[in-house]
Amino acid sequence: MIDYLSIINKYYPKDNELRRLLLKHSRQVADRALQIAERHPELTIDRPFLEEAAMLHDIGIFRCDAPGIYCYGTEPYIRHGQIGGELLRQEGFPRHARVCERHTGTGLPGWEPETLEEQLICYADKFYSKSSPDREKTVEQAVQSLRKFGEEGVVRFLAWAKLFE
Repeated sequence: MIDYLSIINKYYPKDNELRRLLLKHSRQVADRALQIAERHPELTIDRPFLEEAAMLHDIGIFRCDAPGIYCYGTEPYIRHGQIGGELLRQEGFPRHARVCERHTGTGLPGWEPETLEEQLICYADKFYSKSSPDREKTVEQAVQSLRKFGEEGVVRFLAWAKLFE
């Protein structure tokens, strides 16, 4: 097990809006993923890893330019997963890095979630938006959010809904 909070502290050292948002969103995703894993023991999900990776999946957002969610970096937001992957590889956590790289949307071309843990975190993430942190989406609302990026992501998400719900 890794101490995910020490990694978050390294990149988000002070108590500010971005850190609070990251922790809230990551906890929402982790809790949903863990609840699903609990309901589906037949999937043999690695729960300690699931929690760690869910808590770290958005670690790269601080380097991105998304002022609406307190991110004042220079990189395009679409790159936050790759940035997080680079950070976690440097920290020595390549398995966690893969989750960062593969959770955007339902996976970017060539970066689709492969393992059950990657898929579950990506799925759980679609129910929570950092721009509306107090709102939980329904499956239908998550589908609507994904639809603007194409039907392939919707099909993948609905397959996960069938597996996980």
